[in-house]
Amino acid sequence: MRRIVYREWRIESSRYWSWLAILAVVIAIGGMAALYMEHHGHWVTGMTNSVVWGTPHIFAVFLIISASGALNVASIGTVFDKAFYKPLGRLSGLLAAALLVGGLLILVLDLGRPDRLVVAMTTYNFSSIFAWNIFLYSGFVAVVIAYLWTMADRKGVPYTKPVGIFAFLWRLALTTGTGSIFGFLVGREAYDTAVLAPMFVVMSFAYGLAIYILVLMYSFEQDDRPVGALMLKRLKNLLGLFVSGVLYFTLIYHLTRLYGAQTQNIEHFILVSGGIYTVMFWLGWIILGSLVPLFFIYHPQHGKNPKAIALASALVIFGGLAAMYVLIIGSQAYPLEMFPGKTVVEFGAPGDIGGVVAPYWPSLPEFLLGIGGVAVALLITSVGIRVLQFLPESLADRVVDPHVALAEGRGR
Repeated sequence: MRRIVYREWRIESSRYWSWLAILAVVIAIGGMAALYMEHHGHWVTGMTNSVVWGTPHIFAVFLIISASGALNVASIGTVFDKAFYKPLGRLSGLLAAALLVGGLLILVLDLGRPDRLVVAMTTYNFSSIFAWNIFLYSGFVAVVIAYLWTMADRKGVPYTKPVGIFAFLWRLALTTGTGSIFGFLVGREAYDTAVLAPMFVVMSFAYGLAIYILVLMYSFEQDDRPVGALMLKRLKNLLGLFVSGVLYFTLIYHLTRLYGAQTQNIEHFILVSGGIYTVMFWLGWIILGSLVPLFFIYHPQHGKNPKAIALASALVIFGGLAAMYVLIIGSQAYPLEMFPGKTVVEFGAPGDIGGVVAPYWPSLPEFLLGIGGVAVALLITSVGIRVLQFLPESLADRVVDPHVALAEGRGR
């Protein structure tokens, strides 16, 4: 591999500032949506006493697990000594930190009382997985910053691999902790299973890499920097492997639930009779979010087309959001069996205490808050690659693969 030269993102100033202005407007709208929900209360959203985690949590959890997966690209190059991926490490770390900040910002603003965040950060109940995650999330940002320093500063080069291994283990713990939030909950029939922890880890690999591929391709295309066919082939094949892994764990998860008599009803709800949740599962998660991307990735012709690879990555992201919708919203909407063998008569809103499927429809403020968090992650990434040297000057085949360079030299 030739010496990799890193340069700032040097797109035209007018395009850059226009892009930042668009992101700033989206963030401002998301902030106003959060203020609107905080001022009026969550009754203006689609959330109820049954569905207490709404659309903002879909975006938040998706961004948090994607942050871990985005750092996986750097881990492959550092921890597993794959030189082919080392030029991608700096962008991987920046994107990971940006995605986590965007996801956590959504969570903070969706709490209803963001001013009480200090209480959550200073008073801990270590019997709760939420208390553990506060350390995992804040520690992740610190570890990623240290990791980036070792990759960017010559003095830090000797520590790159030790810090990289530590970051690799930390992000595995972070994603396991996020999956365990749901896996440790016994109050919902769709949760309370250890399979969710490793399932979230594999999901993070797929969704984080899909976001990384789109960011890499867009930033290089806007700056007229080449991305070779070999690099795209490696990345899209890796994405296909991770998407296949998500399908495998999805199968194991649902087979496990179908095997147990006490969880067969919730499985019938999600897979057959759940209305929008069934549609989101089969059409969003499985077909458009998994099978169609795999078709593009492994097709002999489409797999070589950068546009098809970008489309496959976008569909994987869509499938990830659909998966979060089914796991988070669908599992809450399913009626709780408060008193086995008894009929529950409700006097409040439908679904407030169980008995019937809780209604939920995402409100506009919820959606705007979620999009605002995505815009924050993109803004951090855009500013980072503009002012610091995160992007390689070239990822052409002759730069990243010494065999291509040797062959070209012999050809001359």
